[in-house]
Amino acid sequence: MFEEVIDFIKSINNGRSTIPLHEPCFAGNEKKYLADCIDSGFVSSVGEYVNRFEKQIASYTGAKRAVVVVNGTQALHLACVIAGVTAEDEVITQPLTFIATANAIAYTGAACIFVDVDKDTMGMSPASLKQFLVSNAVIREGKCFNKITNKQIKACIPMHTFGHPLRIDEIAAICKEYYITLIEDAAESIGSTYKGKATGRFGVMGTLSFNGNKIITAGGGGAIITDDDQLADFAKHLSTQAKIPHTWEYAHDHIGYNYRMPNINAALALAQLENLDTFIDKKRTLAQIYKKFFEEKGFCFVSEPADAYSNYWLHAIILKDRNERDAFLNYSNEHGVMTRPIWNLINKSPMFVQCQCTSLDNAQWLEDRVVNIPSSVTYIKNEGN
Repeated sequence: MFEEVIDFIKSINNGRSTIPLHEPCFAGNEKKYLADCIDSGFVSSVGEYVNRFEKQIASYTGAKRAVVVVNGTQALHLACVIAGVTAEDEVITQPLTFIATANAIAYTGAACIFVDVDKDTMGMSPASLKQFLVSNAVIREGKCFNKITNKQIKACIPMHTFGHPLRIDEIAAICKEYYITLIEDAAESIGSTYKGKATGRFGVMGTLSFNGNKIITAGGGGAIITDDDQLADFAKHLSTQAKIPHTWEYAHDHIGYNYRMPNINAALALAQLENLDTFIDKKRTLAQIYKKFFEEKGFCFVSEPADAYSNYWLHAIILKDRNERDAFLNYSNEHGVMTRPIWNLINKSPMFVQCQCTSLDNAQWLEDRVVNIPSSVTYIKNEGN
């Protein structure tokens, strides 16, 4: 059975002997914009492409503002700082996510609380979040406190896994009820929508990633999107070392960060953004091809949840148990098709093992079974592109 899967994946990837999990596609104005950027002399954190990319990201997502930074992890860290998260606070997130989500929280000194995910979205479960808060939270003077630790639960950070939107409207309603700031980790889901609204737009802030393996890339890069001008201005200020604008003086009024995206990265990202809708169309076409094949073979292919439009950043299948998962991973990688398991649960990492958790039955079930398969947009022979 595994041999059939590998042969099929190779057949729709032009018969290549080695198939990467996800490779970038540069099919537009990348070289033109990079050359223009180099010719201008502005390749660092000041330049017209930075401004243009911010405007286009805001326009694409429907957000009022976007602030671009060096990577998605720093975008999430900066969003936590701007939201007022400190070492005296706690932040709720999910254990089934890339470690950067929890690391960004840890950079502030705050403690993570892990709640379970839903099987169909692989993202934070509203039911698990509500159950945790009902059992552990108390509201005092418009703030949410953990009855066990007596620390303020300052923020909640759900993550849209592999580009599939979670039930973010329900999460937003719960956060509002409990006076918790909602920050969306939309690192993997640019172009995805839930009930017609872009992911990253349901919270006070959302964060994006343009890492080399994302659906569009700046080589690195990330962004904060928000409808709050004050938060955006503060993010931009902190990301440039909190320097007070002046012709020659170096005066600073906060602890700042060297997080501003360089112009040369923004040039690459802008060209990529121009093709994002084309990339998503290709990924959604590939999803239908995969879905038909895998369902005929008795595998479960991960499809977009109800009410969602997914960018299908990484395609995934669900195996019957960990033994079958590991056997498939070994076979596929030995035969030139790169596959990978979903992440290990973060609460198992030594840095986060002491964190408070709900029951994580769904997250554990998914960890044991989910495998990502090749998802590049450069698939399918004879497409004429």
